[in-house]
Amino acid sequence: MEKNVFVVADNVLSPIGKTTAENFDQLKKNVSGVKEQNNPAISPRSFFASLFNKDVINIEAGRTKFEQLLIDSISDALKNSDIDPKDKKTILIISSTKGNISLLETEEDTPELEKRIALSTSARLVAEHFGFINTPIIISNACISGVVGIITGMRLVRTGQYENAIVTGADVISSFILSGFESFQALSPQICRPFDRSRDGLNLGEGAATIILSTNKKYAKNIKVLAGSVSNDANHISGPSRTGKELSLAIDQSLKEAGLSANEIDFISAHGTATPYNDEMEAKAINLSGLQSAPLNSLKGYYGHTLGAAGLIESIISLQSLKEGVLLPTPGYKESGVTQSVNVVANIQPITAKNFLKMASGFGGCNAAIIFGK
Repeated sequence: MEKNVFVVADNVLSPIGKTTAENFDQLKKNVSGVKEQNNPAISPRSFFASLFNKDVINIEAGRTKFEQLLIDSISDALKNSDIDPKDKKTILIISSTKGNISLLETEEDTPELEKRIALSTSARLVAEHFGFINTPIIISNACISGVVGIITGMRLVRTGQYENAIVTGADVISSFILSGFESFQALSPQICRPFDRSRDGLNLGEGAATIILSTNKKYAKNIKVLAGSVSNDANHISGPSRTGKELSLAIDQSLKEAGLSANEIDFISAHGTATPYNDEMEAKAINLSGLQSAPLNSLKGYYGHTLGAAGLIESIISLQSLKEGVLLPTPGYKESGVTQSVNVVANIQPITAKNFLKMASGFGGCNAAIIFGK
């Protein structure tokens, strides 16, 4: 029989809060980090995004903002647990899509910069700060990185090779990243509206998050990571599947692994980027997996798309929903704009829930699904 994997502690570090509790309190008050930004270092034009104020993150010498976010997030999660990073049974997993890519904008292109910009350099720096014995694992798989990080942690501790996994992720927004999404005409000129008829693109966001997993039976009363699966559309480098079959495959595989039927999923945390193609594909996948009646939300209107941190932030906020019995709305949603029926939550509401599904999709046709349960 496979080992149970328990959630020990977590942290969400975002422009609206430095801890999971602070973030959830703000979300219950319908506070969003997304607003109009005027930042010439990132764009000559104003844009909507969720960005940290300069004075919020105290960047220590020798570190980048990306690395400082990871360290601050891990530190807070560890504070609420008795897990020891120096234990040989503990593994560190870092998820990010862009890491220190912004250094290309500010530094001279040299062999030293190539080393400094590598995700492995950041991972080593973070691991050394906490005294991790094991070499950290890096997950960089487009926008599903955070969810894949949790799935990887779950699988590794189930093997018995490790007892604990500290899964963390972060991304910061730079001119390079913003202009990339602009070139796809994927950015909304307002706060994004997932699944809505008038949706017109996404907002970007900065953030970090950490979740600590363990198979130690002393955490047996905690919420569990039940199952997770990854698939690929093999369709297009930036356009998702037109049928949703491949995301549905990841969902169905996760349900099978968890030993659950579709009607045992009490709510869904969608990827919900508010781009025309993503939300349509997700709606099709949800229907193919028989989950169209499950309440669904997207948190992108609160955080923007935080890239490598998104799957972690949204999983942790959903864990908080499970604990508190409060389901958060989808900011900006008024009228359905997808061809298949999905149960989008428009207002905050109480919920009695046991299990939830978190989904993610990304460039390159990657998809991931993960199920948490009490």
